[in-house]
Amino acid sequence: MPPYLRLGSIPAKRHTKHGVSPGYLGEGLYYEEVISTQGFSRAYSIAYHLRPPTRVRKIEAAAGVIVERAPQDVLRHHHLKTRLLPVAGDPITGRVPLFTNADVTLWRCRPALPQAELFRNALADEILFVHHGSGKLHTLFGTLHFRPFDYVVIPRCSTYQLEFDGSVQPDLLVIESSGNIGFPSRYLNADGQFRLGAPFSERDLHGPTELAPIDRDDETTVVIKDGSRQSRYTLANHPFDAVGWDGMVYPYTFNADDFEPITGTIHQPPPIHQTFESAGGFVVCTFAPRLLDTHPNAVKIPYAHSNVESDEVLYYVRGKFGSRRGVEESSFTLHPHGIPHGPHPGTIRASWEMTRTDELAVMVDTFRPLHLTRQAVEYDDPVYPLSWMD
Repeated sequence: MPPYLRLGSIPAKRHTKHGVSPGYLGEGLYYEEVISTQGFSRAYSIAYHLRPPTRVRKIEAAAGVIVERAPQDVLRHHHLKTRLLPVAGDPITGRVPLFTNADVTLWRCRPALPQAELFRNALADEILFVHHGSGKLHTLFGTLHFRPFDYVVIPRCSTYQLEFDGSVQPDLLVIESSGNIGFPSRYLNADGQFRLGAPFSERDLHGPTELAPIDRDDETTVVIKDGSRQSRYTLANHPFDAVGWDGMVYPYTFNADDFEPITGTIHQPPPIHQTFESAGGFVVCTFAPRLLDTHPNAVKIPYAHSNVESDEVLYYVRGKFGSRRGVEESSFTLHPHGIPHGPHPGTIRASWEMTRTDELAVMVDTFRPLHLTRQAVEYDDPVYPLSWMD
């Protein structure tokens, strides 16, 4: 979880009166809401509302989201080119699922419209990787600014609205996690602080900075997603009415260009790039620009390897990708369990004179097999598994 943060007005003690005059119904109180994880045993935040957060006028079904797995008759490598994914929908309705298993679903989104309704994912944490675009994430916790190459981490049950500034076409990679998103334990000391030598620190994490409670007793709709089911709640007032909050559950950003790569005299394995992890299911790594290996006989690109117990997805963001030919910005490669993959022929020799790499990529390694979705098949290159013969 990110470090403790406090914004706005809160009482000196938890679960005590926090007064306002006259307040909703003349009760003279702000209304406390505890936002907890794993029951009440892990990180939490406490917010104080102008009105009770439980006031619901209507509940109805909303169009569900079915993630349909495509038939896969053989085990093979895949290359999806999604740079020309159609612009459609808004930042929620425009999401296109590409890979899925019980732990994670990866989506791409190039929205054509502003977000129409507030949204809440009730069963999953989300990481929105901002490939292109900038703007604001509006939440109960305040306003969170984001920019290109930000990971925007949104804890489950956070109601939010994305607002892009409109200067460029927004472009998102969405990582939907059934487990809580956290940081690798090896980066943290026994006191929960990032260790000296970890590839980033608390200074690189950015939470909400502006709290402007919306005091509006107007009906407001929120679409709540829990798995494939979606429900539309009509609330009696706008839910972003918190006058203050504190805790360790809130949305935050981490920019991929703030990742400090770990290098060596010879090639280092992928875990050095790890950025986030989900409880038991997968990890997220950042392949950031870095100095290459300095040993005089170093092979400066990844060695061939077999993913014995994981499936590896790489999303290519920026730069020239030294170990692969044919990939481009917004390409995905899936190298699954059971079969080796490695650098393309000729790329090893081409790397000998290189001193650094300028590539930026996001990797998701899962510990259960990933499945392509029906939509992913449209972007798949059927000859990619044969590309090592070139």
